[in-house]
Amino acid sequence: MKTQVKALVVGGGAIGTSIAYHLARAGWSDVMLIERDELTSGSTWHAAGLLPLFNMSYATTHIHQYSVEFYKTLEEETGLNPGFFIVGNLRMAQTQARMDEYMLYAATAETCGVPYEWMSPDAIKERWPLVRTEDLQGAIYHPTDGYINPADLTMAMAKGARQRGVSIERKWQADGFEWKGDHWDVTLTKMIERGGNLVPGEEQVVVSAEHVVTASGNHAQRTARMLGIKMPAIPVEHQFIVTEPDPALVAYRKAGGAEHPVLRDADAKWYVREERGGWILGPYERNAPARFEYGVPDSFRADLFPLDLERIEEEYMSMIHRIPSSEEVGLKDDFNGPICYTPDGNPLVGPAPGLRNMWLAEGFSFGITAAGGTGHYLAQLMVGGEAEIDMASLDPKRFSQSWMTTEFAARKNEEAYDHVYILHHPDEERPAARPLRTAPAYDRQKALGAQFGWVNGWERPNYYGPLDAPESFDHDARSFRRGGWWQYAVEEAKAIREGVGLIDATAFTKHVVKGPGATAFLDWFTCNKLPRVGRINLTYALTDHGTTRTEYTIVRIKEHEYYCVSSGGWTEYDGDYLRKAAADKAGEFGYIEIQDVTTQWGVFAIAGPKTRDVLKEVIRDADPDTALSNKRFPWLSARPIELGMCPVNAIRVAYTGELGWELHHPIEMQTYLWDLLLAAGEKHGLKLVGARAQNWLRQEKSYRAFGNELGRDATPLEADLPRFVDLDKEFHGKAAMEATGIRSKCVTLLIDGPEDADPWGREALYLPDAPLRGDGGTRVGRLTSGGYSVAFGKSIGMGYVKPDQAKVGQKLMVRMQDKLWPAEVVEDSPYDPTNANIRVDG
Repeated sequence: MKTQVKALVVGGGAIGTSIAYHLARAGWSDVMLIERDELTSGSTWHAAGLLPLFNMSYATTHIHQYSVEFYKTLEEETGLNPGFFIVGNLRMAQTQARMDEYMLYAATAETCGVPYEWMSPDAIKERWPLVRTEDLQGAIYHPTDGYINPADLTMAMAKGARQRGVSIERKWQADGFEWKGDHWDVTLTKMIERGGNLVPGEEQVVVSAEHVVTASGNHAQRTARMLGIKMPAIPVEHQFIVTEPDPALVAYRKAGGAEHPVLRDADAKWYVREERGGWILGPYERNAPARFEYGVPDSFRADLFPLDLERIEEEYMSMIHRIPSSEEVGLKDDFNGPICYTPDGNPLVGPAPGLRNMWLAEGFSFGITAAGGTGHYLAQLMVGGEAEIDMASLDPKRFSQSWMTTEFAARKNEEAYDHVYILHHPDEERPAARPLRTAPAYDRQKALGAQFGWVNGWERPNYYGPLDAPESFDHDARSFRRGGWWQYAVEEAKAIREGVGLIDATAFTKHVVKGPGATAFLDWFTCNKLPRVGRINLTYALTDHGTTRTEYTIVRIKEHEYYCVSSGGWTEYDGDYLRKAAADKAGEFGYIEIQDVTTQWGVFAIAGPKTRDVLKEVIRDADPDTALSNKRFPWLSARPIELGMCPVNAIRVAYTGELGWELHHPIEMQTYLWDLLLAAGEKHGLKLVGARAQNWLRQEKSYRAFGNELGRDATPLEADLPRFVDLDKEFHGKAAMEATGIRSKCVTLLIDGPEDADPWGREALYLPDAPLRGDGGTRVGRLTSGGYSVAFGKSIGMGYVKPDQAKVGQKLMVRMQDKLWPAEVVEDSPYDPTNANIRVDG
């Protein structure tokens, strides 16, 4: 066994072998993989091997698409057939709402080049007569999809890895990780058989590895404890059953019938595929329990749990309804094994929080589908420093170390399993483990009709519904079109455009950066000029490749002290990058102190033409009439003010594009300030406003949002933000940004869409060389945001197109509800392009 390697991969399932293979293919010649038992002995061995391309996530769709294409090449390269059967994937819909879901997904699929077809119930019945279709609305069909043998796939990738120089060692367990400043010392223990169990032997070896990747599957909790971090990757029981041969299916195939595609009846919560003349049923039932919250017992190897048929009775009966010939077929085999999940159902892929050169690839609920693409894109991250797609949505740090617990992860993972086949509305909010993180004003907001969203654990008002709304109101208000909440958001948006509104923005991430090296560090770390003391600036931290890593609003408090505000959903993600960068540059710039003060400061954003009228009621100042004037408090400045008895660090900026301030206040005084503002605002018509209306308003101003328009797959120049990039100074990522050029460009579009729907920011964009309500045409980009504009009375969106289609007046088409709707590229900030409203004096 080698004792010094470039990269050590821990885990020999489909994920681990793919990572080892792709690292070697990317040029790292000294890679070793260890497996504590045998290859495939974790969840890989009992996986059903399905390859579902259906996914609402842009990044995950790319990962799955890569896997499907990659698996087709393995036999030619390795001589091993991975057992890939391209039979297609038929997702059936019993309701129009389900068809709406498929139409939204289809728009996303187009942006990634995933082929699909629509099928009517009659067409399904004609092609696969064993399927009952009279109660279906239709289906979406992926012809390139299918299923694969997980064990054969893993062995093929392992052989391909060995052919490229990877060492694979079985029966070695990682028992300790120690960072030595430039490499990891990993203590490995030889595992031995004893009484049918796999137990640690006496032989140990220490392997030095520059990089370590953990792909430990069901053992993720043990891995996390050894690394001293938290990972919300906990398995949930998943059952599937295999039937005896179905005589009707056998006769159908003998008569020349084509193999059935993988059948998915999402409304019945199951998948079915053929297996040796019979059927495999995989249900996603309610009440499947989380397992191994604190680690996998030593006695559990390639084992299973007892089957709980009562738990899946409803799904089993619905299979019989959908495939009537299966009613008389007996059960041949059953499986109930652990499948790892995360709270949002997406895996944890990327750098481990707080650690150097430690990479996580954990929490894969669809690991066979994701294995190939994960290996490919993670290798790009590790070898090249960045992937060609934005991997932030999979980053392990999206769940903060400061508040995440085992109980939270277990309950949310059970929910994620239960929600595999629910209707995935874009406005969906899941209820488990909530409320958890609440700002002090939460109860007051709830009493006033707030319907909350979940942001990094925080409860944040999405909109304010009726005061007497039942508990099910928000659930019932969801839709793929304009849901029951839509009109409330319209009124809130109008209030800010015409009067005054109050938004709770407490979830914002907030860091203080100070010390002798702070100014030099931030000047290097971000791409815009640093503001003067008492002023603010919008700026970006870039990746090594010159793309956008983080967006900051920076307030300069003192000469070498800064208050940095970033997206609320990315506290750990931003903080980890900031801390690591500061540590790397401290020797060059001097001492730099980073403080996460997110939970110390609440934030209310007040905006609208009547904002000054409200604040003048409560501001305490020697001259309250001029305290908020342009002379004393200009746009893009910050200063301390007093609102009643509450000290406030006020910032004159508004994400809505109206006159407004962000009121950063001590969190312990939030309820006092809330009551004060509502009382003062009553006579001025102050309206409470949620995040959905704010999202629409910021699009009318072409304000880019991190995670939408801003991310690691586009530079600030491609986001069309040259005014926030100071090319006269040197900053991290500058050379790479300039070398990248403009591959695509961010634009704002006004859309003449359907009367009952708006885009969600996942839709494909076409040139108008396709018929208005037909297929075809030249695809030139995709939306990254979407919604409704109260200012223009129509749908609005932002997105990326090829540079030659980015000019103002360019006519485009947007795919919505499987139709193409006309859109036009408009000037940046189509609402109040001169910012007269924001700068208005008073």
